[in-house]
Amino acid sequence: MVSLMIRLDKYLADSGYGTRSEVRSFLRIGEVTVNGEVVKDGARKIDPKCDIVARGGKAVEFSEFEYYMLHKPAGIITASRDKKEKTVIDLIDSKKRRDLFPVGRLDRDTEGLLLITNDGELSHRLLSPKKHIEKRYIALVSGVLPENIAEEFEKGIDIGDEKTTKPSTLRRLDSIEETDDPYIEENYERLAETFGSISIMDVGLTEGRYHEIKRMFEALGGKVEYLKRISMGALKLDKELSLGGYRKLTEEEVEILKRGTEEGI
Repeated sequence: MVSLMIRLDKYLADSGYGTRSEVRSFLRIGEVTVNGEVVKDGARKIDPKCDIVARGGKAVEFSEFEYYMLHKPAGIITASRDKKEKTVIDLIDSKKRRDLFPVGRLDRDTEGLLLITNDGELSHRLLSPKKHIEKRYIALVSGVLPENIAEEFEKGIDIGDEKTTKPSTLRRLDSIEETDDPYIEENYERLAETFGSISIMDVGLTEGRYHEIKRMFEALGGKVEYLKRISMGALKLDKELSLGGYRKLTEEEVEILKRGTEEGI
């Protein structure tokens, strides 16, 4: 297997030690060692698998890829960076990599599961229409909906685009307790007080058009008042995570997720 050789300044920047210019500053004053030897040249190539890099005597931890599960709260934008507003990446305090990005997007007012990583290949497979990776949501919907709404979702809905939506699954829940999610229950109670009657829908999509779920329900006479993503392929939102909380994916979760995208399930 060919070793991955990387510039020392990039290695340090990717490990969360600052920008390239900041890294070069502390390299110049001799704060960095490679295998015990002081190195001031940021262009020095190192092998992350063999070489031991330290700053101020403390070993630098390097990970080629990072994977985080985030329980996204409403009000936060799904972006890597923004000059004015807080982004989902800003919520990950323990990140080492500077090249993390959200896989796909959730609208500002949508909550739930968001995968944060720098693994571009996995992201591409998760989002590729050819892979048919299902994303599941709980939608709290006001308005009068047709009795055959599940059949309408299954055959595709005209939402004003050139093509109807791809076949999707829909299951109407009889009770909010079925969600087993206190955040959904709290929003349901709030909305039920306002609207009197709220439909609880479990929706599964394999595509991701702009405001797709909201537009699908609107086309059938309803309005999505609350939306939460609960799974993405084989990855399910950890119910132990508080709103705005996150954790690293386990090695097993990463492996299952990769295997699922390879098999297209």
